[in-house]
Amino acid sequence: MSRAMICAPQPEAVEIGADILARGGNAIDAAVACAFAQGVADNLMCGIGGFGFAQVYAPLRGVHTTYDFMSTAPASVRGDMWADLLEGETRDGFGFILKGRVNDISYRSVAVPGMLKGYQAMHAGFGKLAWRDVVAPAIALAADGYTVTPFVRQYWVTPERMGRVEIIDRISHVPQARPLYFGADGEPHPVGARVRNPELAATLSIIARDGADSFFHGAIADRIDADFRAHDGLLSRRDLENYRVTERAPIRRAYRGWELAAAPPPASGLMLLKMLGLLAHFDLAALGHNSAAYIRLLAEVMKRAQIDKERHIGDPDFMPIPLEPFTSPELLAAEAAAIKRGERAIVPRVAPKAVESAETTHLSVVDGEGNIVSMTHTLGMQSGVITPGLGFMYNAAMAMFDPRPGRAMSLAPGKKRVSSMAPSILFKDGRPALVIGAPGGSNIPMGILQVILNVVDFGMPIGEAVDAPRMAATGNVIDVSHRIPQRVCEALRRDGYDVLR
Repeated sequence: MSRAMICAPQPEAVEIGADILARGGNAIDAAVACAFAQGVADNLMCGIGGFGFAQVYAPLRGVHTTYDFMSTAPASVRGDMWADLLEGETRDGFGFILKGRVNDISYRSVAVPGMLKGYQAMHAGFGKLAWRDVVAPAIALAADGYTVTPFVRQYWVTPERMGRVEIIDRISHVPQARPLYFGADGEPHPVGARVRNPELAATLSIIARDGADSFFHGAIADRIDADFRAHDGLLSRRDLENYRVTERAPIRRAYRGWELAAAPPPASGLMLLKMLGLLAHFDLAALGHNSAAYIRLLAEVMKRAQIDKERHIGDPDFMPIPLEPFTSPELLAAEAAAIKRGERAIVPRVAPKAVESAETTHLSVVDGEGNIVSMTHTLGMQSGVITPGLGFMYNAAMAMFDPRPGRAMSLAPGKKRVSSMAPSILFKDGRPALVIGAPGGSNIPMGILQVILNVVDFGMPIGEAVDAPRMAATGNVIDVSHRIPQRVCEALRRDGYDVLR
């Protein structure tokens, strides 16, 4: 297909998506094929044991929708079952740390994976090619092997420093994981190594032949159920059978003549709406890009959005999500005035630990018919669990549920995990102009926000807008890129801010 574009962090997966477009597939076909391949080549970031959120725009059909395939808490969960195990919370609010790390690495850390149901729903609604044809390239990649890149290798061996289980311990947690990540010498595979995963190739072959239902109702579901029963896991076949994808309309906000279409709860598009609504009260260009005054303003805006996310955003099927804190013109004007007066927001944290990292990935696709997919998908963290013979890592999504009852993200059977994911499309004069999303845990909305501001307020071309150094304030510390000068950081510290560069 001519005049098409696909973007994702994994070159092999992007090439597969581009080939699908060249063979006559549309953006949805390419997105699903690319996502399957990402789950092979970058299998600690995403995969069929994970979950995600996607926005699909199909103008010729008059459709603009989102697909929520977030993980749900298994039916065996009790709201208070971990209340006495709480030790702390990550500094950016991306997860809770429990005694024994039971929510972080173990069969009990796994929530119901919705990934395949999401791919299936998108493809069934919009795909042009046969399902087996969009799965086939990932099967070949798993069978023939993917190349270990410097980023992947670095991720395996870098110390965690986050209060969570080390990555090296996750990838060696069960014997069946070791061939995927370690050589015969016991060392992690080196950069450039070819890693084959015949068990995942066999699993994907079943899915290609029998459809995604084989994972939720068929032979794969039987193997998952037996494995989790044998290891005191929470996940069961009944949870798989009962899983459903939810479609919702995007949420929208006008900003300086543009319009943002963002992902609704339990994703974090509302955070983007709030931050843009607050920033509309300021002349950002006059402050100067990445000046101390600009970063201070963004930090205060980000903290206020983070506070409201943690206070109000949950699973909309379990609780009403108030829109006023995120969209009310009166409340936004009052908060903007408070920022102008120099008032500072404090993000509440329980014994905060170090900041969370980016166990997530994203893809964006546009085709010649104007179809668009913006999809973020992830394992959240890795549970360390691989069912023998299936070849994929499960999510550790239970770590994001609040063990304290009575809160927006508290545990409940069937409840969907809240996410910082925010796959978005920005329109100008009624036409899509920017397709965007990001990995990065709680930093996701903050990164997306800054690229939007770089384009809209500072007039940067997209390459420069993405490459410009960024900052984030998801808690009470401002994290900045090393490319932001020390003099800017020192000015912020003199103003009383804690800055990590």
